[in-house]
Amino acid sequence: MEYKSILLTREEEIATITFNRPKVLNAMNSEVLGEIYDAITICAGDGSVKALILTGAGDKAFVAGADIAQMQNSTSVEILQLMELGHRTLRMIETMPKPSIAAVNGFALGGGTEIALACDIRFASENAVFGQPEILIGVIPGWGGTQRLPRLVGMGIAKEMILGGVQINAQRAYEIGLVNKVLSADKLLEETKKFAKKLAALPSFALKMAKNAVNYGFDMSLDNASLLEMGCIAQCFATEDQKEGMKAFLEKRKPNFKGR
Repeated sequence: MEYKSILLTREEEIATITFNRPKVLNAMNSEVLGEIYDAITICAGDGSVKALILTGAGDKAFVAGADIAQMQNSTSVEILQLMELGHRTLRMIETMPKPSIAAVNGFALGGGTEIALACDIRFASENAVFGQPEILIGVIPGWGGTQRLPRLVGMGIAKEMILGGVQINAQRAYEIGLVNKVLSADKLLEETKKFAKKLAALPSFALKMAKNAVNYGFDMSLDNASLLEMGCIAQCFATEDQKEGMKAFLEKRKPNFKGR
């Protein structure tokens, strides 16, 4: 697929998807979502990609929301199709077997917050702004915001943001656990890439199992989630990386993981 609204770049084992519509603050529409889904599919299936970064072009926005001009006169059937595409795309980010990091470099409103929520880790620049302001235009979040946000920050804060259309700055997002780290704008991508490279150097199958255990165990009973965890760690013992990691630990040296 030829991309018109995103950039897919590679730097060693790190792939970066850049939302590339700066003139409209990287607003999302069905075409952009389709390109993102395609790029995520490529990254998920490429064994040489070990970690993924998502960020926005320009210095004003990560994603300022959905493209309201496209949505305004849509029918219920058309909107449902758009919401389904958004959910499929974000779920692909969330469940892909590799870690994803959102480098939030400005406004992350509506769909922008929802995309960030689907990532495993969120780093934000000091000028980042988060919010689910859909209520202010007569609708509600439609790409998982009503579900992922309360799971991450708690019901009370999530309802404040969703019901009130409240926007918060990067520091407040850090305080409530919405983002992992706040960085200066000029250091955001550099520090994100540094962390991504750290993840890329770790055993890929163990990363996949850790992500599966957290994602799929979260809504289970503790007993069932514990069984899931035990199954995931047992599978790690079928890998060369597990043997290398433990051997290196006992030999007091740095392990040489090969992703096998």
